[in-house]
Amino acid sequence: MIQRFTSFLLVLLLHQAVSAQGYDPSLFNSMQWRMIGPHRGGRTVGAVGVPQQPNVFYIGVNNGGVWKTTDYGRTWFPIFDDQPTGSIGDVGVAPSNPNVVYVASGEGLHRPDLSVGNGMYKSTDAGKTWTHLGLDDAQQIGNISIDPTNENRVFAAVLGHPYGANATRGVYRTTDGGKNWEKVLYKNEDTGAIQVTIDPTNPKVVYADLWQAQEGPWENAAWQGPESGLYKSTDGGTTWHRLAKGLPTFEQGVGRIGFGISPSAPNRLYATVDAPELGGVYRSDDAGETWRLINADPRLWGRGSDFAEVKVHPTNPDIIFIADVMSWKSVDGGKTFEDFRGAPGGDDYHRLWINPDNPDIILLAGDQGAIITVNGGETFSSWYNQPTAQFYHVSTDNAFPYNVLGGQQESGSVGIASRGNDGQVTFREWHPVGVEEYGYVAADPLDPNIVYGGKVTRFDKRTGQVQNIAPEAVRSGKYRFVRTAPVLFSPIDPKTLYFAGNVLFRTRTGGDSWEVISPDLSRATYDEIPASVGIYTTEDMKKMPRRGVIYAVAPSYVDSSTIWAGTDDGLIHVTRDGGKSWKNVTPPTLKPWHKVSQLDASHTDVNVVYAAINCIRVDDQRPHILRTRDGGATWQEIVKGLPNDPINTVREDPIRKGMLFAGSETAVYVSFDDGENWQSLRLNMPATSIRDLVIKDDDIVVGTHGRSFWILDDITPLRQLTADVAKAPVTLFKPQLTYRVRWNMNTDTPLPQEEPAGQNPPDGAIINYTFQEKAQGLVTLEILTPDGTLVRRYTSEDQPWQMPAVNVPYYWPRPQQILSGEAGSHRFLWDLHYTPLTGPVSFPIAATYRNTAPAPTSPWVMPGTYTVRLTVNGKVYEQPLTIKMDPRVKTPTEKLQLQHDWSKTMYEGRQQLTRMAEEVKALHTSLDSRLAKAGKKDKAKLGGMLEQAAALEKELPILQRSLYSVFEVLQDSDFAPTTQGLKAAAETQTLVGEWISRWVKSVK
Repeated sequence: MIQRFTSFLLVLLLHQAVSAQGYDPSLFNSMQWRMIGPHRGGRTVGAVGVPQQPNVFYIGVNNGGVWKTTDYGRTWFPIFDDQPTGSIGDVGVAPSNPNVVYVASGEGLHRPDLSVGNGMYKSTDAGKTWTHLGLDDAQQIGNISIDPTNENRVFAAVLGHPYGANATRGVYRTTDGGKNWEKVLYKNEDTGAIQVTIDPTNPKVVYADLWQAQEGPWENAAWQGPESGLYKSTDGGTTWHRLAKGLPTFEQGVGRIGFGISPSAPNRLYATVDAPELGGVYRSDDAGETWRLINADPRLWGRGSDFAEVKVHPTNPDIIFIADVMSWKSVDGGKTFEDFRGAPGGDDYHRLWINPDNPDIILLAGDQGAIITVNGGETFSSWYNQPTAQFYHVSTDNAFPYNVLGGQQESGSVGIASRGNDGQVTFREWHPVGVEEYGYVAADPLDPNIVYGGKVTRFDKRTGQVQNIAPEAVRSGKYRFVRTAPVLFSPIDPKTLYFAGNVLFRTRTGGDSWEVISPDLSRATYDEIPASVGIYTTEDMKKMPRRGVIYAVAPSYVDSSTIWAGTDDGLIHVTRDGGKSWKNVTPPTLKPWHKVSQLDASHTDVNVVYAAINCIRVDDQRPHILRTRDGGATWQEIVKGLPNDPINTVREDPIRKGMLFAGSETAVYVSFDDGENWQSLRLNMPATSIRDLVIKDDDIVVGTHGRSFWILDDITPLRQLTADVAKAPVTLFKPQLTYRVRWNMNTDTPLPQEEPAGQNPPDGAIINYTFQEKAQGLVTLEILTPDGTLVRRYTSEDQPWQMPAVNVPYYWPRPQQILSGEAGSHRFLWDLHYTPLTGPVSFPIAATYRNTAPAPTSPWVMPGTYTVRLTVNGKVYEQPLTIKMDPRVKTPTEKLQLQHDWSKTMYEGRQQLTRMAEEVKALHTSLDSRLAKAGKKDKAKLGGMLEQAAALEKELPILQRSLYSVFEVLQDSDFAPTTQGLKAAAETQTLVGEWISRWVKSVK
């Protein structure tokens, strides 16, 4: 009882210590996410070109929004990022008006990792702005077709909810550009439409494929029904009749049908028909009324639930293309096929568009992104220019700079540096790390060269070799696993690695040997089948063997013997003795197949854990986050402030107790009061599925399922937000620990600006401050040494350096380069240099390349402690700033100090010569004036003085350049200065001293 009362008191104190409400976003909206890549395309099912503009194409990425290229796929840029969804099923351009673009949201696929959308969208300015058109509850719209003569007449194939029955299914038609939609083909709440196509020669003729299909709550569960089939309308979509003659029946297993109409002979249709019996490629020569099987090769129609794409050549009805695991082409009406685009790694093509005016121009979209050919398939553009990778999880290692790791859907694995050595994160910074595409990735905490993951492997970066270290029982098939089997290290013991199937494994020997430390933690029986299964429910389901697995594992940060485990079938267990015994602590609100997507244990309290519960698979789109503060005895749902958006991940900040971050299907959210209230932290990030996030030092690192990896640098302002800060007229936040890091700027030819790249973190110290109101008068920011010496001074009247404009879309706003006095939050960057020189002695190198600034004209400051002083409205605010050296630099401090001191001497010499250049100029002017007025007697004397001054002036630029040259040599790296470098510095300083001495004498 005493212990229970103590826990209650601690909870009460926590509530009093944290804010009861969220904070105004203006307190932190200067923070910006940056995308680091990889630039390797992910699953894309929407694809269309513009015949009138053959260089222009659009693609719809499953969870990456809409992208556009105007250069045949050399570069792609996002055009949908300000919209509330990134899940896209199709994109269409009006043939009669290329400025009109329609977008169908929702993936339009049946697969276990899908996301859903929220209806239809339209642009009338080629993608610059968008309007939402309704069909909100469609969730999945697989296809749209636009009348070739009327941009306002559009059909939408609405597949509907993937995990349950709903009435928003079937074929919809609008005749007013999307203002109103009419359901024109509908069977029942279990049957959706997957394709609709208008006859290109007769807009009154419309074909559609209905597909009765539904995903199930457990992994790989899926069902099909009897209403699947092909339909046709000859009155513009008002009435329909089924086209069944010659096609397989439901009894023969007919499922999804994909079809294509010949533009040059519209009575000729081809179709891929998915059916265990009689599946294959079918052909009709009477506008669909009768069909005949022409090719049964399963490579052309297999995996029909994933692929059903048929396109016919614009002018030759005998040439057809089929997209499947690979792409195929027939030139004899479907009798024989040859590979059109191979599949070296499971490319999985979903959509194919042929330019009707130039059939050699073809756009292909698949699981690797989008590619374009302009020569009939001889060559294609790259998919290594689309940052649309789909990740299931994300992790980081302990290298510097740290690497971001994850498994990419259909593309293996990725390990990518959070900072590139050349000013940006390019293809040079990432490499596969030997893990299968679906899995977790876990770098060894003691050696970032060793990476574990998958089911389960060990990868050595140094050799590139991968070793299978899975427990023998795994290879024997004794245990169950799903695609995302947890693999993670203990946060307390860096030698303990966990791996989960339906039981939990542990190794302390790097996978050389394993032990099972739990029983099967999934549900033993399934007496309660989710209502979402609907008409597909059978009594046998209640008797089926165990199917669940451990989907989430959370070792305690406080006690190495405490481990939490959650299953995908809705159970939570905890062990307090390292796995010897387990206790079921499942909340009563968790039902079968409520997936425990992620668990995160508190960093300070062994009895606190947070659970992200994803209920998409039971047709529940609401957010669910659970919290226990008493070891699982009781649970609270903490979702206030969250929209109807499933939650995939929740994490507690390791520094600020009670600050939580959550990732949903569209955005990141933050809570400052232990989950009692939530608010958006989307900021500049596009809407995409946030499958996982981790807090690495002061950064949030996000793994998305459609937009690669993103990082929110420096969350220290969030950690310092309090009610008092929120009310304060001015707040200068304490800066984070800053590392002095340089990048290669001069020794290599930069990559072309069209080459895609992610953004590096800011180079220097980020200084965060907020103003409640606009400052009155001048604002100053000063950097001082411990003894009060001024290092750098900025004012709100300074003019910022402007980054050159570049035609690359992957760069997000950096911290501001000008000190702002406007109301709101601000993020200012000090580059860790002394005040730069300007004028004739600065010799700056003009910036001509993206992400580069002019070469510095002032030295780096030494690592140490500095004071940041902000002066506004007559008041002074100060915070300490600690700078450390790049940990990779092994140069002794005394050598760095020697480099700094001589560099500063060269820098100060240039400053002195700058002042003297003005004196020389003034003397010249004075002598010229006096010489003009002088008599004959004084002219000779003044002429001699003028000649002497001219000689000194002639030497001045030589000395200036010598100082700058030596300065560059000293400052171009963090190595100890060379003997010749120091000698040159001393000699140059001597020459400067001699020049100054002669100048002083000449003046006298």
